[in-house]
Amino acid sequence: MRGRRLSAAGQVFSAALLAASLLASAAVGAVHAQSYPSRPIKMIVPFPPGGADVMARLIAERMSAALGQPIVVENRPGGGGGTVGAKAVAAADPDGYTLLFTSPGPLTTSAAIYRNLDYDPIKSFVPVATIAASPFLLVVHPAVPAGSVAELIAHAIRVD
Repeated sequence: MRGRRLSAAGQVFSAALLAASLLASAAVGAVHAQSYPSRPIKMIVPFPPGGADVMARLIAERMSAALGQPIVVENRPGGGGGTVGAKAVAAADPDGYTLLFTSPGPLTTSAAIYRNLDYDPIKSFVPVATIAASPFLLVVHPAVPAGSVAELIAHAIRVD
């Protein structure tokens, strides 16, 4: 699975390399592919400051040092569950210079609860990296007659 993951930057670089090769064979003179990144990168966090942006800023600092370009973290809160920031990234040029730093919400939950997102959570984004993973635990009071999620759902449907 790791081998199949390509960053937007990698795809842009591959496309640029292919285009350069085609142009070189058709044109007189050398064509040079532009190296990535050649300008600052914007990392959009679709939540207010003081939450996910703390981790985004730590990651951006390391990325900036590794890539030799500034990574500008921009908070874009608003909408339902991060959809404003996700929409901004989906509408940006697909050149690898605008990244979305988010939890799964704007790409999963929002798609399930909003009819019109103005972006396609599947087609508008390419996963680049998993930064963190966190397990979840579902617990109920011992008096609730449910021993599984299916039983809990059935119980919740029966109870008014």
